[in-house]
Amino acid sequence: MRSQQILCPTDFSETASHAISYAIEMANFYEVGICLLHVVDKPFGDKYTRVLAVTPEELIERMEREAAEKMQQFINLFDVYFPFETRICHGRPVEQILATEKNIAAGMIVIASHGRTGLNHFLNANTAEKVVNKANCPVLVVK
Repeated sequence: MRSQQILCPTDFSETASHAISYAIEMANFYEVGICLLHVVDKPFGDKYTRVLAVTPEELIERMEREAAEKMQQFINLFDVYFPFETRICHGRPVEQILATEKNIAAGMIVIASHGRTGLNHFLNANTAEKVVNKANCPVLVVK
């Protein structure tokens, strides 16, 4: 961990903003960089059920463009004086987070949890929980 980059997935939420604050503290302490990752989830629908006026490819491109704008706005909130890498990819969040962890040989993942409980937890996939269970490096979950 002491010489490897910190991976910080974000969905641009307030909780994710809180998590990146922790990632910045850790990066400053260990004098390492941060890789800020946003995963654009694939749009739903297929050629038989599509109700969109655009193709899925156009929708993904628009979502990535919007994510890049949000990423820049998000980064501007923080004063950082160390290597800060940003990545935007599309696919399933857990798979992409774990693939990025492997690709950059992350020393740690700092991820936000939205703290869902009960039925809401059961009905909504918990990305942070799945990352904790499958990651090969330490994971700090921030609520």
